[in-house]
Amino acid sequence: MNITTAGESHGKGLFCIIEGLPAGLTLDLAEINEYLALRQTGYGRGARQKIERDEAKILSGVRDLRTLGSPVTLAVWNRDYANWKDYMAPEGCDVSRRTLTKVRPGHADLTGLKKYGGTDARNILERASARETAVRVAAGTICRQMLRELGIEVIGYVRSAGGVTDEKEYAFDELSGRLDELYMMDKYVQARAMAVIDECKDTGDTCGGIAELRVRGLKCGFGSCMTSAQKLDGRLAGALMAVQAVKGVEFGLGFGAAVRRGSAVHDEIYYDEEQGYYRKTNHAGGVEGGMSNGEELVIRLAKKPIPTLMRGLNTVDYVSHEAVRAATERSDVCSIKAFTVIAESVLCTELSKVVLERLGGDNLAEIKERYERLPK
Repeated sequence: MNITTAGESHGKGLFCIIEGLPAGLTLDLAEINEYLALRQTGYGRGARQKIERDEAKILSGVRDLRTLGSPVTLAVWNRDYANWKDYMAPEGCDVSRRTLTKVRPGHADLTGLKKYGGTDARNILERASARETAVRVAAGTICRQMLRELGIEVIGYVRSAGGVTDEKEYAFDELSGRLDELYMMDKYVQARAMAVIDECKDTGDTCGGIAELRVRGLKCGFGSCMTSAQKLDGRLAGALMAVQAVKGVEFGLGFGAAVRRGSAVHDEIYYDEEQGYYRKTNHAGGVEGGMSNGEELVIRLAKKPIPTLMRGLNTVDYVSHEAVRAATERSDVCSIKAFTVIAESVLCTELSKVVLERLGGDNLAEIKERYERLPK
C-alpha cells in the first residue's frame, strides 16, 4: 500500500491517493469526519480551527461506500482559501503580498529557502505546515477501519502536556475514558496542564507534550529480523518521526531501559497449555527483534512546542539580513490532543502497510482469512 498527500495550508485543499487498499472494505464516512473534527479540538488550539470545518470527500476508488481495489482519492477542502485566493491561486495571483521573510526558528522556513531557492518562505511553510495532517487523518481513519476488521485496535492518550506528567499506568480498555480537553486520563493532572497552557498563552509562549499510543490485537511476526529495513519498530518509528514536531519515539521502557539492569528490562517467557507462550510484563512494548511478539504495542512520542510564538523569537530577515523578531502566523499554544489524533492515524497507516505486505490479497475477505490462520 502506498499513500501520497498533496496540497498547501492556505491552498484549495489537501488531497491524498491511497494505492493498494483491498476491495470490499466498507467505509464509515461519519467516523472519518469524526476524527477530522477531533483533530481540530483540544485546549490551546488557535483561531484557524474556528474557520475550518474539515470534512473528507471521496473522489475515487469507492462505490456505495465499499472500496473497489483501485486507488482511493480523498480531498479535504480549505475554507480559508477564500481569504487567500488572491495570494495563493495556482492559476495566477499576487505573490508580492503575504510574503514571509522573517524566518521563524524551529520551522522549515530558513532551511527550506536555502534548499528550494527564492526569498519568500511562504512557499516553504505552506507545505511544511501541520495543516497537511488533516488529509493524513482521513487516510489513517480508513486504515483504522481496515485494521479493525482484523481485530486490531489503536488508541492513544496524552501522558504529558506542558511539563505536567501523568505517572500512572492504564490498561487498554481504560483509555476510552480519556478526557476531552487534552486527552489526558486524570482530571487533576489535566487541570494543572491546562493552567500551564494558560500561562503560555498569556506570555506569548507555547508548550509541547508526550503522547502514548497503544495497539491491541496485532499477532506475532509482523516485521522482520532478517533485514534492517523491515524491522517493525524501525518502520513505525520512521513513520511517526515524520509527523510535524516529533522529536523522539520510544517503545515500551524506551530510554528507561538504558538505566536498568537486564533482569529488570527483558520480559521473561512462560508457557501453559491454555495460553501457549506468554509474558507477565511488556517492557519491550510489544516488539522483539524487530517483530511484533503478540503483546500490546506501547509507543510514546515527544512533541516539541509549536515554533510559531506570538511574541516572536530573535531571527534574521532573509532579504535584508537585519536582526528582527520572527514573523507570527495564526497558531496554537498547545496542540497535544490534535497531535495524538494525528499520531494514531499515522500509526494506523504504517501498520496497515506492514500487515498487507505480509498477508497479501486483493480483497478484504481473503485478507481476514489469512490473518485468522496466523498464530497469536
